[in-house]
Amino acid sequence: MRPSPWPDKILAVLRAGNPAAAIAQIKVAPSVKDLNALKKAMEKAQFAGRWVDVDRAIEESLQALSAPRLHRSP
Repeated sequence: MRPSPWPDKILAVLRAGNPAAAIAQIKVAPSVKDLNALKKAMEKAQFAGRWVDVDRAIEESLQALSAPRLHRSP
């Protein structure tokens, strides 16, 4: 299985200088796996800590995707 292209796309948006667009994409992240890959890629690119709002959005999205879902019975 190939790695998702999503983290690379978010890094490209950040390199282009548009953290607001990156945050919007992070908030609709496809999976925890993709968010963790983005976090690792940001550390490798030395972007971790550069944009506090981006780091916060990643952490909040990780928490939201990792939390148990509220379930409504059919």
